[in-house]
Amino acid sequence: MKITSLSTRLIGVGLMTAMLASCVSQEQYQRAVDLAEQYQDKTHKLEAELARLQRQRDSLEGEVRSQEASYLQAGGSDVDYEAKISQLQEQLQNLGRAPKDIERFDVDGGYVYMIQDKVLFDSGSAEIGAKGKSALIELANKIKGEPHGRIFVRGHTDADPVKRPETLKKFPHGNIQLSAERAVAVAAILTDEAKLPGRDVVVMGFGRWDPVAGNDSSDAKRLNRRVEIFVADATAKR
Repeated sequence: MKITSLSTRLIGVGLMTAMLASCVSQEQYQRAVDLAEQYQDKTHKLEAELARLQRQRDSLEGEVRSQEASYLQAGGSDVDYEAKISQLQEQLQNLGRAPKDIERFDVDGGYVYMIQDKVLFDSGSAEIGAKGKSALIELANKIKGEPHGRIFVRGHTDADPVKRPETLKKFPHGNIQLSAERAVAVAAILTDEAKLPGRDVVVMGFGRWDPVAGNDSSDAKRLNRRVEIFVADATAKR
């Protein structure tokens, strides 16, 4: 929308009207004047609407910045959860067997559900299938069955880079984007379908940067391709 261009055209209409006034009838002249006034009125209305939309945009941008700040503060208020989550790697090492597709691990300050990616997603996808949705809703009902604090949904991948053209087209930023979108998809099921309070859920994507095993074998990579749902105790600081 270019108001200046519209104003320029309006001036042109006025000049033409003045030039033609001597060789046209009074009725034609008056119609031209009325038309110019209509354009001017529309211009004023458009300028007022543009100003209103700009104020609305500024207000919405302010709200977004405020929400982003609140989100970062919420994530930062539980900085000690990293130490709690790190216990998961030790428990896996001492498990003496391969973990189940979905398994709960108790850690200081809460517990973790570790979910293998194959339960929820096809390779290179962030879409959750019917069985995955059913499993997540069942987990959410267990979480709702006892008091809890904040819930961290953490997406992870192995260290293999995204290479397939069709996957890169969906996730041009590679594993970090894939892990984040998978975490978002899980959080959406927990909140939208299982009705866990959205204010309690924090979403994180780590890509390959927070492995629980080395990426030197297919079994280790399988462990790293996971979604973790860390549920803090109800007494944990928010």
